[in-house]
Amino acid sequence: MLLCLLSVVLPGCTTKHYRKSADHEAAKVIAEKTPAVPNMDTKFTIEQEKLPPLDDLPVNNKAEESLGAEAQVEVGAHVLSLEKALDLAVKHSRDYQNRKELLYLEALNLTLQRYRFTPIFSAGASGRVNRNTVTVTLTNGIDKLVEQKSANGEVNAGVDVLLRTGGRIATDFTIDFFRFIKGDPKFMTSSRLLTTFSQPLLQGGGYKVAIENLTQAERNLLYALRNFAQFRKEFSVDVASRYYGVLQARDTVRNNWLGYQNFKQNVARIQAFVDEEKKPQAELGRLKQAELQTELGWVNAVRGYKRGLDEFKILLGLSTDAKVVLDDAELEKLKIVHPDIKLDDALRVALATRLDLYTVKDRYADAERKIKIASNGLLPKLDLLASIEVDSKAGNAPFDMDWKRYQWNAGLDLDLPLDRKAERNAYRAALISYERAGRELELAIDRVKQDVYEGWRSLDQARRNYEISEVGVNLSERRVEEQELLTELGRGTAKDLVDARTDLINARNDRTQALVGHVIARLQFWRDLGILTIRDNGQWEEVTDAKGF
Repeated sequence: MLLCLLSVVLPGCTTKHYRKSADHEAAKVIAEKTPAVPNMDTKFTIEQEKLPPLDDLPVNNKAEESLGAEAQVEVGAHVLSLEKALDLAVKHSRDYQNRKELLYLEALNLTLQRYRFTPIFSAGASGRVNRNTVTVTLTNGIDKLVEQKSANGEVNAGVDVLLRTGGRIATDFTIDFFRFIKGDPKFMTSSRLLTTFSQPLLQGGGYKVAIENLTQAERNLLYALRNFAQFRKEFSVDVASRYYGVLQARDTVRNNWLGYQNFKQNVARIQAFVDEEKKPQAELGRLKQAELQTELGWVNAVRGYKRGLDEFKILLGLSTDAKVVLDDAELEKLKIVHPDIKLDDALRVALATRLDLYTVKDRYADAERKIKIASNGLLPKLDLLASIEVDSKAGNAPFDMDWKRYQWNAGLDLDLPLDRKAERNAYRAALISYERAGRELELAIDRVKQDVYEGWRSLDQARRNYEISEVGVNLSERRVEEQELLTELGRGTAKDLVDARTDLINARNDRTQALVGHVIARLQFWRDLGILTIRDNGQWEEVTDAKGF
């Protein structure tokens, strides 16, 4: 009664206890299985940290002229390095938190399945007030209606144990109370101790059948851990890709701005030639048109950069109002590092380390196991049943059991398999699921190979793109120098100068894109091989010896 009262008066304490208990059990089973999953977060917790202030970050004090009217907005903004961005993302990203919660819920399900095979205690009480009217014959022979009021109650406690053979043992102890409120004040009590046992012998019996739900829950948590570990790789690569993408957009703004300024200078120069009638008006018009197109490209580039930065803030879990800029030095540190591994070795490593492939293989084994479980449902239902009951002795002594007058019974309960339509369908469905799981395994192996082939081709293409873009930038710079010199001498044409300037802008943008593309392709390649190691802060470890896996 006191516990019931406390649960009503202090609900906050009770709910806090339940939450803490659930978190403790879930954390325990996750920690128990974490060593079985390579590169799983060893400090996993569902609790999301409060977003810290960014005051410890460097501050941008320079206005970027290429941003135009947006330049002053970034003055005083905090400079976010890639490492800090990854750290913020794993702690505050909404997507990352959602995936952690999915893993946590799978762990909760396992705690419930394990709990079913532990002794489950129960207790309860009930009370009633009764009123009825009875006919009483008095000594003078006259019948009289007499009102009777009584109170009765019951208190019970029990324990229920589900055995790993499919059997169940349940024990219940009940005390009954009875007393007349009006009339005979006699107080009467009695009690009963009852133990029952049931054990399926055919359908539903056996260790594997009995613990199937527990077995699947154990494996489901393992799959969830693998999925989360794989997600961590994908998430870090995605954050890096978005980070470099924003820097690339900023570099595009800068290149387009420089091109726009150069066009303005060239327009002024040609304007002077036109004024002196050394150049036709048509050439000036061509340059002005090119200047407008370049200005439009610059304006669009600024807009694209700001949009990408806002989207990146959302990815990290920051407010779009947060004043942050990304560190240009991260782009300057990038270099082409091509993986030193042969294609055959890459295929071997991927097939041996990909966590998602392990899960598909295990699900194939699950499907095979479920065929045996489903076939058990086709058997007759034959249960062994037994019970023993002891009542208390006469008198108000509820704890004084009359062991000499116990009652017991035992027997079998048979249900012939005359109606097995549902079980038949379940068995056939299990066979189909097994065949489907086999096809999914074949597909998963092919997908892994396809990922490696595609990653290999993407890496090779990205490296070649960078080499070509480097040559393109050098050629374009020489062309611009040549055309500007010819223009100063009055021998160049507006068309050639426009083409050279436009090609230089495009070549510089292509070079940045190719460099970023190769870095991301390399990270994706290591991810697809299953050997990209992610630290607890989201930062990856660069792979130096892929053959050693």
